[in-house]
Parts: sequence; structure tokens; C-alpha cells
Amino acid sequence: MPTNSAPKRRGPVSRRRKLARRTAIIAGIFTVVLGVGAAAAVWKLQGNIDTSALGDSIVKDDTPEGALNILFIGSDSRDLGTKEYGNGTGSQRSDALLLVHFASDNSRIDAIQIPRDTLTDLPSCDDTGTGTFPGGPGMINSALEGGPACSVRAVEQVSNVKIDHFVQLDFEGFASMVNALGGVNVCLDQALVDREAKLDLPAGEQKLDGKDALALARTRKAVGDGSDIGRLGHQQVVMSSIIAEARSTSVLTRPDRLFKFLNALTKAITVDEGISSIPDLTGLAKRARTVPDKAITFVTMPNAAAPTDPNRVVKTEDADTLFAAVAKDQELSVVSSDETKAPSSKDRRAPVTVLNAAQTDGLATAAQGSLVDLGYTVSGLRTAESPAVNTRILVDASPEALATAESLNKDFGFDAEIVENEPGVTGVWLVLGSDRIEAGTDPVTPKPVKATTSKATDSLCA
Repeated sequence: MPTNSAPKRRGPVSRRRKLARRTAIIAGIFTVVLGVGAAAAVWKLQGNIDTSALGDSIVKDDTPEGALNILFIGSDSRDLGTKEYGNGTGSQRSDALLLVHFASDNSRIDAIQIPRDTLTDLPSCDDTGTGTFPGGPGMINSALEGGPACSVRAVEQVSNVKIDHFVQLDFEGFASMVNALGGVNVCLDQALVDREAKLDLPAGEQKLDGKDALALARTRKAVGDGSDIGRLGHQQVVMSSIIAEARSTSVLTRPDRLFKFLNALTKAITVDEGISSIPDLTGLAKRARTVPDKAITFVTMPNAAAPTDPNRVVKTEDADTLFAAVAKDQELSVVSSDETKAPSSKDRRAPVTVLNAAQTDGLATAAQGSLVDLGYTVSGLRTAESPAVNTRILVDASPEALATAESLNKDFGFDAEIVENEPGVTGVWLVLGSDRIEAGTDPVTPKPVKATTSKATDSLCA
């Protein structure tokens, strides 16, 4: 049926609707631009990264699930076309070796510095792109002549720790990274001068550019006896300062500064293929960022003068204790080198008799060593009259014996039943059942060892 009504004309679009539409278009364009910009940035950063093969491990992989071990290698390659960072020989050796352990629960990061002058029996290393390394007795820093994979093998040999990845950084890249951060803040308790390392810094609080930060990390003659060991404390402070600056809001909330830093970082590093993508590195950075500075610990590998050369060092038993803790994902137990180990705790005062009820040779002897290391007094070893599955702790009526028994459960994770007033028992009897054959008798936290140590929150200022 025809109608005489004319089609309705649309009224003028309101100003508010125009504004909303325009805003939506601008937001869409902005999103696209941001997306393209981010993609371009990722593409550029990805193109910066050099990779090198990791090769096969020489250590059995017993790393607890979730834990991660990364070797950071500071290369002293001087093939830079400049003498700005000091004089060198032109060869490539590791100026710094840092074994970094991420705890499985992300509660802490432990970093053990391995002195470059450490003498060891270097393992041979297959060609990973830079030539075959023959191995043999030598300083651990020489392994880098065969490439980063050879440094990984050498550190695995010394530590017996399975290394999952490596990151190599050279002098020039280190300095560029610090400059991209706008410098780093340090505090020196004395003026430091070392012409060979091109270092001349006053005492007190100051901000260092890349060249000075590198000089502070490298100087030997300005500290201690001029050895490699003396400078490791300064390296700890420089690394702590970089961590603090990279985590600061002045970097994280400034896209221009953040990209500049990431651009310098990715240009400076060589990594293995397992962490060679931006997503891999981003995931690693996110994991590290969840750990507070106070839970990041730097420790210098305990060492002693080498018997064959007093100017070189070898690892000590304390170093093996620290490396074993890393391998088991245990918290490091360290006291500063200038501290004296505390005497046996009052909670460990009662004498302990160890009885082997597991019918396995050597269990009581192994337990004795672990107890003595933690300050317990072991009054004797016996074989139990009858076998037992579950470990138990028998005590006399004294408060000291009960406190010692509770301390044993805490220190070793025994979760053992404590039986009081057992006839014939004096002091404490630790009856090891067959449940300790597989679990062992190592303490939950290893014995404290002396070492040069610091937290990421520490300063050189007194």
C-alpha cells in the first residue's frame, strides 16, 4: 500500500557522538601504532643477540625441578679497536665468572664468584665455533679461548653443578649498558687510583659512567694485595648498583630509557640458543624481578693459595660445601670472612650417641661428620640391637637433651619421634632407621662457611 510519508532524515550527529567516534578512531590508530612499534622494537632487539652453542654437560643433571643455574662470563677480549678500557693482550679470557642460581621457589638468587686465577684440571671441549680446546692443567679463565661452552665445562668441572645456560658480556658492552642506564650510584669508603685500569675515583657517594664502573670492577692495584681476589668485593658492589638502577622507576617507567638499556644489553651479550629469544630473556628477567634485593647474595668462592704457585688459587672444602648447596637448591650458609664462627649453640649442647638401625654400613659415620660440622658433640657410634624403619630420637630427662633433640629435627629435617625418659639413655641417642638410607644425613642448611659475601643492598661505604 503506497504511503505518502517521506523517509525520515537523520538529524545532525551530536557533538558528543562525534567526539566519541573520533576518540575511538584515534585509540585504534594509537593501538596499531603501538603494536607496530613494539613489534619493530622486539625485531630490533632480537636482531642484536649473538648466540653460541652450549654443548653437552659433563655433570649429571640432578637439579631440583624449577631451579636454574646460569653462568655469567665477563670476557676480557680487547679486540675493540680502542684502549679506553685499559691495556690488554688481544686474547680472549674470562675476566669474571659468576655462577648464578635461581631457587626453585624464586625466593632467592645466589651468585658465586669464581676467581679467574683458579687453577684446575680443565676438561677438553669440542669445537663450538671457535675451535677445539685441548684441556689440561691451567687457570680457569683460559677455557674461554675455546668459546663460552668451554668455560661452562670448566666451571662444571670445578663445581660439579649442572649449568643450564650462559650469558657472555665483553668490556665494551658492559660500559655501554651502564651508560644506557644513565650511570650507576656507588659509595666508596676511600679514594681509589689505578692508572693501568684507568681508575681515579674519590671517596664517598658518586655516580659512575660505564668506563669508571668497569674500571672499578676490574681494578687490582687499587685494592688489597693487588690480586684477583681483592677486586671481587668491588665487582659485587658494581653488580648490586646495576641491579638497583635497572630496577628503579626512573628506568622502568621511562620507555625511552628502558629501550636504550635493552638495546645496549642485547647488543652486548652472547647467549646459548636456549635463552636466545626475547620471550626467553623476558621470562628470565621477570623471574629475577620477583626476588627482592635483600635475597640476592654474592659470594666469593672460598679459596686458598695453590700449592704449586702462591700467585694462583685453588678451591677449598668450603667451596665444595657451597657448590653442593647450589646443586641441591639449598640456601647458602655463609659468614663473612672477618667474622668468627659462633661456638656451638646451647640447643646443641647435649652429647649425641648415633646408632645405626638401618643395617647399612657407614650411615652412622656419615651422620657423625654432619653433626660435628654443625657444632654437635658426638659421644659415640653404635650399631642398634635391632633394625628399625623410622628414625627416632631418645633423650634423658634433662632440658638440654630435649633442646638438642628438637634442634636435630630442625637442622636435618628428620621429623623424628622424640622419646623422653627411655631407660638407660643418657644425653641424646639418635637412632637412624632405614628411612635415612635414601634421604641421607646431610643438614637442611649446610654448615656455615667463611667467604667474602654481600647482599645486593650493600655498599662499600663503612
